[in-house]
Amino acid sequence: MLEPHSGQSVYKWDQSGLEAVDAVLAESDSAGLVMLYHFEGYMDAGDAGEQIVERLKDTQPSTVVARFDADRLVDYRARRPTMTFRRDRWVSYETPRLDLRLVRDATDAPFLLLSGPEPDVQWEAFTAAVGEIAERLGVWISVNFHGIPMGVPHTRPVGLTPHGTRTDLVPGHRALFEEAEVPGSAAGLIELRLAEAGHDVLGVVAHVPHYVARSPYPDASLVIIEAITSATGLVLPDVAHALRNEALKTQSEIERQLAEGDEDLVAVVRGLEQQYDALAGVETRGSLVAEPGELPSADELGAVFERFLAEREGEGGGKGPGRAGGGGSDGSGGDSST
Repeated sequence: MLEPHSGQSVYKWDQSGLEAVDAVLAESDSAGLVMLYHFEGYMDAGDAGEQIVERLKDTQPSTVVARFDADRLVDYRARRPTMTFRRDRWVSYETPRLDLRLVRDATDAPFLLLSGPEPDVQWEAFTAAVGEIAERLGVWISVNFHGIPMGVPHTRPVGLTPHGTRTDLVPGHRALFEEAEVPGSAAGLIELRLAEAGHDVLGVVAHVPHYVARSPYPDASLVIIEAITSATGLVLPDVAHALRNEALKTQSEIERQLAEGDEDLVAVVRGLEQQYDALAGVETRGSLVAEPGELPSADELGAVFERFLAEREGEGGGKGPGRAGGGGSDGSGGDSST
């Protein structure tokens, strides 16, 4: 059980949504519900996680089950909500929404989706609230997902790093290092606290080419959703189809830029291809790494996290420019693409 905390003070149940979940639980003989969660504002290279949330909301029927108090949790001056001014007066205000939804997949199987802006404050209260909700609604596994910028080429398969207590559900992916210190997140704290309380948790991180990290990269989202559906049994063909179509467009745009002779981008991509293929060749022969320098160290990855977050904050959380950018082949930075 989770330790007592004032979690209840930061959220409220939607009675009709709660009744809908209770009806599902009463009718179902399954082990419990899957809860997917992702928050805007933290590390999400290529918008890998955000694209999945958007597609889920667009393609799957859903009902609000619980609403979190954005006034308590979100710093509006850090992420100012949008207001619309028309002629001589304000006419609308885009209220930040952090909520939990009951969603149905293509087979009508229920699952939960928790999404919205990452809380700026009261992380422990928020985490306790999520734990209370997970226990109340019979969640059997909680799954979070996002992208990180890496020194990998867009011409090779997107890599994944699973983490949590159920990495066995995403087999075939090795750890990049033993230990690293990186900026924290509400999603990470939820995973930690749920695991400490004995809940099953799974995180799925996609490796996004650093030169496209600050613009949508659907290839990463597609690989994540495939891993999630394989691990949980959810059936989400509409989401996968939409991401697959967007991925084809994105790849075509990057290739167009390469064909136009962006020399810096060409040099970066070709260098990363050589590094990737050399490492893959050594792994095929039975070794994990070709040379120590070919994978990022824990300190290097922590620095990448900090730089990426600083760039996002400097842009006010906005997307990068619509071109693939330069940067070294070590995965340490670079502008964005498409």
